[in-house]
Order: sequence, then structure tokens, then C-alpha cells
Amino acid sequence: MAEAQDKGRIGLLAGKRILLIIGGGIAAYKALELIRRLRERGASVRCVMTKAAHEFVTPLSVASLSGEPVNEELFSLTDEAEMGHIQLSRAADLLVVAPATANLLARMAGGLADDLATTLLLATDKPVLAAPAMNVRMWLHPATTANVALLRQRGVLFVGPEDGDMACGEYGPGRLSEPMDILHAVEDFFAVTPAPGVLAGRRVLVTSGPTHEPIDPVRYLANRSSGKQGHAIAAALQAAGAEVTLVTGPVTLPDPVGVTVLRVETAQQMADACRRVAAEGGARDAAICAAAVADWHVVPADEKLKKDGSGTPPALRLQENPDILSGLSAPGPGRPALVVGFAAETEKVAEHGRAKRLRKGCDWLLANDVSTGSGTFGGEENAVLLIAADGEEAWPRMSKVALATRLARRIADHFTGEASAAE
Repeated sequence: MAEAQDKGRIGLLAGKRILLIIGGGIAAYKALELIRRLRERGASVRCVMTKAAHEFVTPLSVASLSGEPVNEELFSLTDEAEMGHIQLSRAADLLVVAPATANLLARMAGGLADDLATTLLLATDKPVLAAPAMNVRMWLHPATTANVALLRQRGVLFVGPEDGDMACGEYGPGRLSEPMDILHAVEDFFAVTPAPGVLAGRRVLVTSGPTHEPIDPVRYLANRSSGKQGHAIAAALQAAGAEVTLVTGPVTLPDPVGVTVLRVETAQQMADACRRVAAEGGARDAAICAAAVADWHVVPADEKLKKDGSGTPPALRLQENPDILSGLSAPGPGRPALVVGFAAETEKVAEHGRAKRLRKGCDWLLANDVSTGSGTFGGEENAVLLIAADGEEAWPRMSKVALATRLARRIADHFTGEASAAE
């Protein structure tokens, strides 16, 4: 089975440029095996070592395996003249941090640039894959948890850590993933990442976040959607070259770079914004409806509703909100070439997802489980079932950033296939 999987990966890393940042942890010795494996698969590897990394592996060992000089100092006249730290950070296709220690993750989250490694990570415009390694208590500490969550939100990908025995004698999560697992994570990244510019010229609409439906000037109806998945999708499509308009409900997320953002509050406002974008051609090629739009609204009271002492709550008469997905999917001259919906389900995910795709008329539907304990709403990971007329694909649980990247690749392949068929 493993050999068959490896055969399917042949060629994924051919010609790829990896910048490996080696942190100062006892697991740094695994970086040597990782370098060898990456080069076996056809990748070129340039390495940067932190000062602490020298305590565990030598620059000579790293240089011998990578076939490249090791970069160590931020200020080197020779390196600055020939390449410079900015160019070094952008010449790679992917930056890999292994091991990513607690200290290194904290400096990444804080945006520090006090050595060559952190300067490269701050200056890069390329994706970053981190492989954490540290004591179990350090990994579980609230500070590390917050740093990792922030980095995930910014788009950093992670592999591991794994459960196991620690060098300090403790057991638990914190072990660096094995070199082959990191290698496969690198291959998986390139397998699902669309080529730069592959969606150039495509105009795409993405919806994201919840909607807030006012009850009175103080209260509203809403849901637990964070907008992380929709925002990640908008960013991934933009990175692939698409011209993206993001219509988002109330969220606390930063705007994706390079994306046109329209902020709304209610479902009606979101429907109106989507209609305008579609009418102006902004959804010509695709619409991805990732927002968790409220199904109902109430006619809000002009003044704050108060208790009257009777113990009887005020009656809220619910009215149905406009169906944005159905509206975009409806046949007609303004319909996007590809309409993708989401189904947030708490039971019978596949069954309800299939029924919703047919009912809404969209081309694809991504059904996911948002039941209590799933961690999907507001969380960093997601698992979906992609349902289309010609079949279904079960995507395993992954970060929302990785899922967005995979969806962008799927969309790019869809349009590339259409172009090939036309030829």
C-alpha cells in the first residue's frame, strides 16, 4: 500500500525549490534525513540554521546533504551582494520549518525579525509549512496554542506534532513528525496547490461568515460561523490568479490580500450584494457560497424589547430569508459558469448534502459536519464531502487553509478540463 502511494507521488517535487529552516531542538537531526528524502524526489533544498540549531547538527552535515552552502547570518556582505535575504525568502516554492520549536513559533507569531530565519519568514510571500517539536507541556501551554492558532489563521500549514516518548522522559504530543511524514506533507501541498496564475482572467464571487438578523436595536439572531473557511477560499483563489470579490458577514478576520471585500450584516444585504456583483460580471466564472446565511429573520422592533414581569417572552415571528445559493444557481444569462455551495449539517451529512445540491441547483456542494464536538464552526480544521452530478469525493480532515487550497486546485482543474475539451 505504501509503495503504491509513493508511486503516485513520483514527480511531484521535481524541480521544486524548498527553503528548509532548521530550528534548535533535539529533533533537529531528523532534518538531515528530510533533506536527503527531498533531494531524492527531485527537489532542490537550501537550508537556514538558527543559532540554537548548531547545538544539535553541524552546518557541514547540512551542506553536504543539501549540496548548497548553509545560510546562517542575517548580515553577510557576500550573500547580500549575490542574493540578499529578501530574494532568498522568495526564490523558494515552499518554506519548511523543521523542527519548529516553541520559541520559533512564538517569534513567527509575533512578527519578529531578529535573525536570518525569522527575517526570511517575515519577508517571504511564499507558503510556509511548519513541523512543531517541543516538550508536551510547552505544546499544550496556552501561549503556544494561541500562537499556532494565529499562524494557522495567517495561512501557515502544519504537519504534526505526534504523540510519543519525549527526550525529557514525558509522553504526549510534541514529537517532531517523521521525515517521511513531513515529505508527504510537502508532496501533498504541491499535489493540491494550483499553479500560479492558472485562474488569471477568471472572475469569482465568494461569500463568507455568518449573517446577523436584528431582533431589536440590541439583539440579533446569528450562528457560530467564524468566516475562516470562506476567507481562506477567497485567499486561495486570489493566489491562483483569480479576480475575487468577497461578500462577508460580520467577522473578526483580516481581509484577504488582493481581494475586493464587501461587508454586510443581514442575509438580505448579502443577497443584494451578490446580485450586484453578478450583474456586473464579478461572478462570471464561479460563485462559492461558503457563508452560513441565516435561514430566517424577524421584523425588528424599533426599541429594545423588555421583560414585562409576566414571565412570557415576546413572540418572534420568523420570516424566510432570500436563498442566495438558489438565486445564483438559477438558469439564465447571468449564471456563473460554476456554482459551489456548502451544507452545514449535524446529521446524515451525505444524504442531506445530496438533497440540498439538487434542491438548490448548484454544480458542486461541499457538505460538512458542524455538530457539537466537531470543532468545525469557529475551528481551524474541516472535512467535507464534495458532491457533484458525476460523483463524490470525501476529503479528509485538514486545515481550512489546506481545504481552500485544494478547492482552488479543483476549480482550476475544472476550467482547465473545459478548455482542453473545447480545443
